[in-house]
Amino acid sequence: MPVICSVFCGLSLDGFIARTDGALDFLEGDGSAPMGDHGYEAFMAGVDALVMGRHTYEVVQGFGQWPFTKKVFVLSSGAVDLSAVKAQGADVESLNATPEEVVRQLAGRGYTHLYIDGGGTVQRFLRAGLIDRLIVTQVPVLIGQGIRLFGALEQDIPLRLVESRSFPGGLVQSEYVRR
Repeated sequence: MPVICSVFCGLSLDGFIARTDGALDFLEGDGSAPMGDHGYEAFMAGVDALVMGRHTYEVVQGFGQWPFTKKVFVLSSGAVDLSAVKAQGADVESLNATPEEVVRQLAGRGYTHLYIDGGGTVQRFLRAGLIDRLIVTQVPVLIGQGIRLFGALEQDIPLRLVESRSFPGGLVQSEYVRR
């Protein structure tokens, strides 16, 4: 069975998934309307594991309480200290592999649906042609600079729009699949 790689993320209207320092505060909106779940829980129920880069792991680790109940693979070419989140009961391990190797290894371990998270990691999986599904939620704010979701590509990646939804607070979510 092939492995499906999906992205589920929020970003500013000008295309940033985090501030330059990794802060995500703008994703919560301005407080004028409840942001709600916007499909995240249903999405998470359908994935087997998360794959994130070391920088994203460090941002998530800073949340205090580990937010994931699924297996998490942290991609890094160097050592990653996982002890703090493992002490909280997290099921996490590090991998040093290309996107193709990650998918091959995790398929061999029985994983069929991976949530790919983090700007650099998403970009590497996109360049490798491994992202099958993108769910992108735009928050109505311009932040001017930060970490982009999308980077340089060697070739176009044609997508098909599956659905667009709007939510209270002005969120607009679009779901795409690779053509």
